[in-house]
Amino acid sequence: MLENRRLPTNDARAALAEIARMKSKLVSDQPTAKIQVVVLDTGEEAFATLTRFANDAKISAASLTAIGAFESATVGWFDFAAKSYRKIAVDEQCEVLSAIGDIAVGDDGTASLHVHIVLGLSDGSTRSGHLLEGKVRPTARSRVDGNSVETPPKEESRSRHRPDRYRRRKVGRLAYSERVLHLPPAHF
Repeated sequence: MLENRRLPTNDARAALAEIARMKSKLVSDQPTAKIQVVVLDTGEEAFATLTRFANDAKISAASLTAIGAFESATVGWFDFAAKSYRKIAVDEQCEVLSAIGDIAVGDDGTASLHVHIVLGLSDGSTRSGHLLEGKVRPTARSRVDGNSVETPPKEESRSRHRPDRYRRRKVGRLAYSERVLHLPPAHF
């Protein structure tokens, strides 16, 4: 069956390559906006390692994405009635199909991660929720886009309206991040 397939000519290949070209746009060239890649090795606990990285790098506001694999993980589903996470254990090798979240400064002045994750299991099913812990095997890679700057004291950060900051909020035992944006009125 493969021998009956027609291969594209050089002209067709060039046309396909032109269609498939990536497009990009620079949206920020601020010196405090950095993109960093974090590679985790077998045996590292992902949540703790990323938190330590954020604290060491003095990240005050960032978004993150990740892919990789875990030998085991725990995700959580927040139960508003109980005001706590219901833990969902994943006790098998799984793929990190998607992980997206943010890093903000918590009330204690240290980095606070909030990561939503989808894990793929061997039978094709998935488990998802808030990443509570994940033991890496064989590797995981995370891209962190954000600011690495010294954060002002708590009183000062609350009194300022900085569009480049995240604010960590708590409702009961639930912590979440919100992007603080103060935008001028739109002119259309």
